[in-house]
Amino acid sequence: MRILVIEDESSVSEYIANGLKQSGHVVDTAPDGKEGLFLASTGSYDAMIIDRMIPQLDGLALIRTLRAGGNQTPVLILSAMGEVDDRVLGLRSGGDDYLVKPFAFSELLARIEILGRRTTGLSEKTQLSAGDLHMDMLARKVTRAGTAIDLQTREFRLLEYLLRHKGQVITRTMLLENVWDYHFDPQTNVIDVHISRLRSKINAGHKTHLIRTVRGAGYIIEDPS
Repeated sequence: MRILVIEDESSVSEYIANGLKQSGHVVDTAPDGKEGLFLASTGSYDAMIIDRMIPQLDGLALIRTLRAGGNQTPVLILSAMGEVDDRVLGLRSGGDDYLVKPFAFSELLARIEILGRRTTGLSEKTQLSAGDLHMDMLARKVTRAGTAIDLQTREFRLLEYLLRHKGQVITRTMLLENVWDYHFDPQTNVIDVHISRLRSKINAGHKTHLIRTVRGAGYIIEDPS
């Protein structure tokens, strides 16, 4: 998922962003409500995490503004204010869930992934395939012809992106932005290296190669059928 984190405490923002990235998500961050509103209005996100007490435009006012403009991206509100009235106000302001600080990252991750599944649809979100290659997002498991394939986090995210765009040519820029969260080309062979490793793992013992290089354009994963 692509997630926007709007949090003014840099240590908290970095903690959340790093944890989400390690879990395979793509993350943008904003330190205040003004920048958060700009990113939320101009970018495409599967979910947002918004702290309630942020400068320039507080979290609840930010959410109301987004909802008034038709933005229905799921929002998880973070706040040190945990009374029932506080939580109710947050939800009535347009938030989809409310998490009180301090929190366990595992709970935040579970809540944000549930919000993402509500938007995209459970079956589409959790089951991806191309031929005899299958990915189960909930179990974080990949198999080919019934045999499990062990993928590292980045390899899993790369394969997920290719599968979600099955039959489409995926450019280097698309991979850099959506898998590596780079908004510039670092001029390295990082994509080539990961594609090569991924190919080796999913093609091992199989005659049919699923990932094809489109010379001068990018990569494509196709369904043999």
